Amino acid sequence: MGRIIINLPDLGEGVDSVDVVAVLVSVGDRIEEEQSLIEVETEKASVEVPSSTAGTVTEIHVEGGDVLSENAPIVTLEAAEAEANAASGEVVPEPVPEPAKRPEAAPVVESAPPTPPPPSATPHDGMKSIPAAPTVRRFAREVGVDISTVSGTGPGGRISIDDVKAETTRLLTDAGAGPGSAAAVALPDLERFGPVHREPMTKIRKLTAENLSRAWVTVPQVTNHEIADITDLEEFRNAFKERVEAAGGKLTMTALLVKIVATALKEYPVLNAAVDMARQEIVFRYSINIGIAVDTDRGLLVPVIRGADGKNLTGIAVELDDLANRARSKKLKPDEMQGGTFSISNLGGIGGTGFSPIVNWPEVAILGVSRGRIQPQWHEGAFRPRLIMPLSLSYDHRLVDGADAARFLARLKDALEQPMLLALDG
Repeated sequence: MGRIIINLPDLGEGVDSVDVVAVLVSVGDRIEEEQSLIEVETEKASVEVPSSTAGTVTEIHVEGGDVLSENAPIVTLEAAEAEANAASGEVVPEPVPEPAKRPEAAPVVESAPPTPPPPSATPHDGMKSIPAAPTVRRFAREVGVDISTVSGTGPGGRISIDDVKAETTRLLTDAGAGPGSAAAVALPDLERFGPVHREPMTKIRKLTAENLSRAWVTVPQVTNHEIADITDLEEFRNAFKERVEAAGGKLTMTALLVKIVATALKEYPVLNAAVDMARQEIVFRYSINIGIAVDTDRGLLVPVIRGADGKNLTGIAVELDDLANRARSKKLKPDEMQGGTFSISNLGGIGGTGFSPIVNWPEVAILGVSRGRIQPQWHEGAFRPRLIMPLSLSYDHRLVDGADAARFLARLKDALEQPMLLALDG
């Protein structure tokens, strides 16, 4: 038998710390490999952390509310020798009793010279050393913050992602209290008008609020609306859904939209680009990575289907079903929600006749989809009942002109109304 400490694994690029939401095991529990130990919340999702080996829990090192960094100890297990040797955690050797020692005279302790203070991060020879990890520097670039202006709160003034976020909030707050300002405004005394109940925001909700505030302040947004007759597409979906189910996926309207949007973005690359105002440049991206908004009991999560333009419809359907299921069951990894170049938010399963989704900056466009309804339409020489689906495209007007957005929506409309275009153009 051997003892092994299971540590917090790397949860993805840019994740410096996590909050412990719940401990899922107790001392004395026999657990299996891949069994969940704790539930943590990152800035993007709630995730259950599995054990890398089987064993019996002998000690628990965390509790709800703790903030953990990578490699922080979670639990100690008593594992069989073979399991301990194969585990990816930190194996703790069994203590070996030391032989009794004869008493010795107390050693003479000489006073040590004072330890010099660590070198400060002050400018030297015209250059300033900025203590920040590459992931922190990258994050600062992505949100448009000059990292040299950020005050680090870590040891030796080290800058964390939270420090960059604090600087972002300060900049947005200092932008003024005019329309579109992200400045926090104190609520009036709501209890004067009746009883209230307060709950702290989850980490996901706080990040959502910060990101949407930043997007609303940063991006001058416009929304174009269109409708598409999806009667024939719905027949196509019903005709082939069992074939896709046999492959392990679901042929949903969202899966069809991912394929159609990915194909259209190759024709309209400006809607797959990004705006770099600091350098006055347009950044055209070769990868087409579609983010899909998924409604969960913990808030909105947006897993990303990478390289969507190079995948067939069945592959997209299988991957989308897997990502959505893992998002709802807290199995989604943080890096599976990064790198999106365009987003889709489909509220058709809930309802509505249209809405204006907010652009997920640094993307420049997002497609909103509402519920399809049977409506009379002039079709083949007569008014006939047709299934009509509303589309809403919000876009960054700094880069995307209204005409570009209208043409892109027209392209989506054509593909939705003529399913054969999936085979011809996809």
